[in-house]
Amino acid sequence: MTKKLRNVLTGAIEATPPVWFMRQAGRYLPEYRRLRTEAGSFMQLCLDPRKAADVTLQPVSRFGMDGAILFADILIVPHGLGTEVSFREGEGPSLPPLRPGDALPELDPEAFSARTAPIMETVRIVAAEMPAGTTLIGFAGAPWTVATYMVEGGSSRDFTQTKRWAYARPAEFQSLIDRITDATILYLRAQADAGAEALQLFDSWAGVLPADAFGRWSIEPAARIVSALRKTHPGIPLIGFPRGAGPSIVDYARRTGVDAVSLDTSIPLAWARGAMPDLCLQGNLDPQWLVVGGDGLDDQVARIGEAMAGAPFIFNLGHGIVPETPPDHVGRAVAAIRRLGV
Repeated sequence: MTKKLRNVLTGAIEATPPVWFMRQAGRYLPEYRRLRTEAGSFMQLCLDPRKAADVTLQPVSRFGMDGAILFADILIVPHGLGTEVSFREGEGPSLPPLRPGDALPELDPEAFSARTAPIMETVRIVAAEMPAGTTLIGFAGAPWTVATYMVEGGSSRDFTQTKRWAYARPAEFQSLIDRITDATILYLRAQADAGAEALQLFDSWAGVLPADAFGRWSIEPAARIVSALRKTHPGIPLIGFPRGAGPSIVDYARRTGVDAVSLDTSIPLAWARGAMPDLCLQGNLDPQWLVVGGDGLDDQVARIGEAMAGAPFIFNLGHGIVPETPPDHVGRAVAAIRRLGV
C-alpha cells in the first residue's frame, strides 16, 4: 500500500493531502487516560514499550491517520544523558536546573543507548503493528528547546536564565548545545535504525530568540543534525518545526536542509507557499478549532485545503492537540480533510 505521507515528504503532490496531528496521542483520548493510569506516571508510560506503542497506535486505529507519531517526550534526551526528569501532575516537567559553571552532563554513547533503549523498542513494536499505509514518524526536541528545560528546570514564560547564560557566556552555553546536539543525532539515528520512516525536530521555543541568536542556537544545531543524518540515513525525510520563527522560517529551511517545515498558526499559508515553493509544507490549523468543532471547523479545513492545493502538503495543526479536545471533533476534521480534492 502506498504511504501517502512519506511520498509527499519526498515531493509528491496529492489532491487529498495526508494528515496527522501533533499530540494526536494524548490526554484528550479516554483510551490514553486509561493506559496513563495503569502506567503510574508519565515517564513510566514513555518508558514502557508495550504501552507506549499502544498509545502511538490509538489515534491511527480511531481516526485512520496517515502518520503515526511516536509516543515519547522531547526530554528523553536529557534522561538519556543521565539527568533526572520527572513530571508533576498538572505542573509539567521538572529537572535539576543547570547554571553557568555547573558540570555539564556527559554523553556516554553506551549509557545513552541503554537509557533510551525502551524508546527504540517502542519504535520496533509500532513498525511491526501499524497499518501498511501509515508512516511512522520519530522525533526529538531541538537543542535550543531542550536546553531551555535543562537550564530553567522545567517550563518557562520568559526563559530568563537560559538567555542570560547564552548571551553572557556564549562559549560555555555552546558546549551545552553541542552536547545536546550530539546526543540528538545518536537518538534520531537509533529511531531510524529501529524503523522510523520520517523524523521531526521540534523547536517549540525557537520563537523567543532574536534573529542573530535564532541563527546560532536554532538553525546551526538543526543543520548539524540534518547533515549528520544525511550521511548515515540519506533516504529518511526530515521535518523541521521552528515554532514562532515567523519570516525567519525561510532562512531556517534553506540553511538546515530539511525536507519539510511545519508551520505554526501565525504563518500565512499563501506567503509560505510563495516563499518556499519547492518545499513540502505541513500545518497549520489552530488546535482550538478542534475544540470548537462544527461548521467553522469544516470551513477552516476547506480554507487550508484551498490555499495548499497543487503543492506538496501535509495537513496538520499549528501546534499540538489540547487536552479538552472532544475526540469526535478530531474525527470530523479528518473526515473533512478526506473530502479535499475529491
